[in-house]
Amino acid sequence: MMKKKKMRFTQLLWCLLLLLGFGFLAEAILDPVDFLALQAIRKSLDDLPGSNFFRSWDFTSDPCGFAGVYCDGDRVLKDLRFLAISRNFISGEIPASLGEVRRLRTLDLSYNQLTGTIPPAVGSLPELSNLILCHNHLTGSIPPFLSQTLTRIDLKRNSFTGSLSPASFPPSLQYLSLAWNQLTGPVDQVLLRLNQLNYLDLSLNRLTGTIPVNIPTVDLSYNRFSGQISPLLSSVENLYLNSNRFTGEVPAIFVERLLSASIQTLYLQHNFLTGIQISPAAEIPASSSLCLQYNCMVPPIQTPCPLKAGPQKTRPTTQCNEWRG
Repeated sequence: MMKKKKMRFTQLLWCLLLLLGFGFLAEAILDPVDFLALQAIRKSLDDLPGSNFFRSWDFTSDPCGFAGVYCDGDRVLKDLRFLAISRNFISGEIPASLGEVRRLRTLDLSYNQLTGTIPPAVGSLPELSNLILCHNHLTGSIPPFLSQTLTRIDLKRNSFTGSLSPASFPPSLQYLSLAWNQLTGPVDQVLLRLNQLNYLDLSLNRLTGTIPVNIPTVDLSYNRFSGQISPLLSSVENLYLNSNRFTGEVPAIFVERLLSASIQTLYLQHNFLTGIQISPAAEIPASSSLCLQYNCMVPPIQTPCPLKAGPQKTRPTTQCNEWRG
């Protein structure tokens, strides 16, 4: 469903909850307040191309016959499981009243203009499985999420701050994206309990620490991770460690797995790495990508790097000496 005109989120949510969350009388003549709520929803939203969801909403028949409206006698059932209002111009704060929709499983408010924090009541939803709030203007810290069926959290491109608490995320998580925020502090204890992750994106924050889990795709670029690269990360298929403060040599296990095509992406550019044991004659498999430029070494092998890596092959010697202390 696409938005016709700008509406504050609290207004739209009030209409939706009135319709689906709390029920209304459906007698011969519908209550005027409920009738206006239905009209507000219908006038504010259009079907997506190819969809006829709203065709039955002609207001000449019993509202219990409308698509998406389920009644028991003269009342609408509480059956709101999926709420997706993405890619609109919704502004304002996320209302805490969403926490009253206890059976909500998917909440997608992405690509809007929402501000404020995530209400703790949303984090307390017991059956939440998918939370997608990316591309908004949300601030504050990330609250604990209590649902033990939560598998996907996407909060990228907001302005969240503070450190991550081990209690913030349940072990059921499979997808976690917190990129493009202002998060700080270590991530070690948070990730130790997330043993079902298959996608992790913490890029463009100010995070530190080590990554103790094996995940197919890990993006830690543009952070403040330092020290030597852990060999444990060699099990990752797509690894983005660029634009950090890693030092020392690249562990040999990474070269072995890269040449065997077990690693498909290995981005190490813009660090302070001093060497990698790989032959200049080595052939990188066509399915794999390696970028080493702008470190404290002369890259022994020339491989294609992304354009944003810049043209410089090595980091200035003065920077490398300063980093070594």
